[in-house]
Amino acid sequence: VGSKKQGRPGQTFDRMLGFLKKPVVVTAEINLSLVALTVVGLMSRLWGLSYPRAVVFDEVYYGQFVSLYMKRIFFVDDSGPPLGHMLLALGGYLGGFDGNFLWNRIGAEYSTNVPVCSLRFLPALAGALCIPLAYQILVELRFSHCAALGAALLILLENSLITQSRFMLLESILIFFILLAVLSYLKFYNLQRHRVKYMGLFTYMLLLVIAGLHFWHMLGDQNLSNVSLVCHFLARGLTLLIIPVATYLSFFYVHLTLLYRSGPHDQIMTSAFQASLEGGLARITQGQPLEVAYGSQITLRNVLGKPMQCWLHSHTNTYPIRYENGRGSSHQQQVTCYPFKDVNNWWIVKDPGMQQLVVSNPPRPVRHGHIVQLVHGITTRYLNTHDVAAPLSPHSQEVSCYIDYNISMPAQNLWRVEIVNRESDTDVWKTILSEVRFVHVNTSAVLKLSGASLPEWGYRQLEVVGEKLSKGYHQSMVWNVEEHRYGKSQEQKEREVELHSPTRMDISKNLSFMAKFTELQWKILTLKNEDTEHKYSSSALDWITMDTNIAYWLHPTSGAQIHLLGNVCTWASANVAAVVYTCLSLWYLIRRRRKIYDIPEDAWQLWVSAGQICVGGWVVNYLPFFLMEKTLFLYHYLPALTFQILLIPIVLQHLSDHLCRSLLSKSMFSALTVAWFSSVCFAYRTFSPVTYGEPLSVAELKDLRWKDSWNILIRKQGH
Repeated sequence: VGSKKQGRPGQTFDRMLGFLKKPVVVTAEINLSLVALTVVGLMSRLWGLSYPRAVVFDEVYYGQFVSLYMKRIFFVDDSGPPLGHMLLALGGYLGGFDGNFLWNRIGAEYSTNVPVCSLRFLPALAGALCIPLAYQILVELRFSHCAALGAALLILLENSLITQSRFMLLESILIFFILLAVLSYLKFYNLQRHRVKYMGLFTYMLLLVIAGLHFWHMLGDQNLSNVSLVCHFLARGLTLLIIPVATYLSFFYVHLTLLYRSGPHDQIMTSAFQASLEGGLARITQGQPLEVAYGSQITLRNVLGKPMQCWLHSHTNTYPIRYENGRGSSHQQQVTCYPFKDVNNWWIVKDPGMQQLVVSNPPRPVRHGHIVQLVHGITTRYLNTHDVAAPLSPHSQEVSCYIDYNISMPAQNLWRVEIVNRESDTDVWKTILSEVRFVHVNTSAVLKLSGASLPEWGYRQLEVVGEKLSKGYHQSMVWNVEEHRYGKSQEQKEREVELHSPTRMDISKNLSFMAKFTELQWKILTLKNEDTEHKYSSSALDWITMDTNIAYWLHPTSGAQIHLLGNVCTWASANVAAVVYTCLSLWYLIRRRRKIYDIPEDAWQLWVSAGQICVGGWVVNYLPFFLMEKTLFLYHYLPALTFQILLIPIVLQHLSDHLCRSLLSKSMFSALTVAWFSSVCFAYRTFSPVTYGEPLSVAELKDLRWKDSWNILIRKQGH
């Protein structure tokens, strides 16, 4: 007995470490169908990726941004957040691209320093991975393996998706992340059951709505405790709000960290933002005094930056006595907003109670609420406004530099400084950082950029007015000091020399990440590039029936060309599936209202869930284009089309399971499905030459023009 007791600890120890006596084995289930689809998808997107070795359509646009990333030069693109651009740039970086290529012409041959395959690799990889994502989404929606396989095959054989993914373009990356987001949420939702263009934003909103509906149903579940509901709510808040926002901010942080040099889009940003970039404005403003004082020499930039950046300006010319419409003016010295650096942009901040135009020692800073006079540096005339209509904005007051004509029109040149972004009412007026309104003491008019362009007598410069009807904050009424020096010269001749000289003093130019992010995000959302009519632009209505196409590339000598053209059979089937789903849903709803249940409850829930994802995804990625004032192209429809394609096997399975009751009808339906899929394969093969850019004869090209509205390029070849 004693020996047994002594052996028990050893036996226990042996049991604790028993797992060491056997090899550690990990078993895994491999879906060979999914693996095969993924491999074929990679082949279809990656094969011959460096062909053509020429700029293809919008590569001329995105390539510029890749070059700017390589050179760390700041830019702004209003098409969306920077993730997509950074991924394209990552391909260039991994391929050793130095950014030296002139992206100025579609069809231009790439030089040897451009890693074409590397630049196109990530969009192609994203396009290929959409195939297994489509399969997994239908599996998570609890549809059959056959339906999931059908969805993956339809994505695999969709010519437009292949074309768009094989070049340095963003749509395949956008679709990949959209499908990944949908799949991630479905996995998250199903888990609790068992215990780069801004169009992606609409899918995210759709997921928020679906998550809200799911949680609303959970609130009615009496089996869930309050603690459990709170946990579910917090989990959704973390996964759908906190993590996405943090991720979104991180993209901008990397973007702004990489692009620290002055670039072509500096002028649309504020002076503070520009001063934070290496080179450009930073070279001009380096060493400036921070606090504006009486006697300071300054240039004033309008914060709005529209229709272009400009600075408060005056020159010796006066307003005409009579305008073209017969109205009279004050014939005072013109004050405008000038879009270029010029010595006539300099003004001197003067204390109304003193005559000197130099900074005292120590300097007396100007604070919020102080009354000042603004003296034009070169002409020494005072900024003035009075009850005379502005030349192009008769509802506003004319702004001028006062000339004493010895008539009954006294000078009205006192202005109150209001710091818009102040932290307290005693804030000091700061160079670059302070956003200031100038309120006229006599009339309460606010100095404003109207944005109108003056006629020839005003040299086409922008009109500046005194706005008496101002309500609230508007950037056209806000100015900031951009260049600044402390004036030291008493004599006018010496002062003019001083105004022409560069500044060399001290100023902090640091801007926090959140301040830069907020400004850049606002510019991206509000920036409107001038849209021009394009040969291949189209309306959203043209996309559903694919009445348009886009010629992406044309070989300079042969008949080889690449077009954005979809699989005609798939596009038509997607439209039919959407109509069938809508009609069946309405029929079921009407019947259920009358307590008639044609399909089991679990089948109904499956049908509704599929519609929320697929029909909802199509709606939120398509309908917003009807509200957009921008040039639209066929490729804008591809995210919506992807959701519509996912609906096809869902509708087919539903028809097979619930409407084909007999064995004969099921057999006939299966035969029709096989025949239909054969037509999908036939259409894919027919349009493959213009998907991959294979050489074609004139006769073959003509045969591809299935619609008169398609622009297939026919060029007679020499012999």
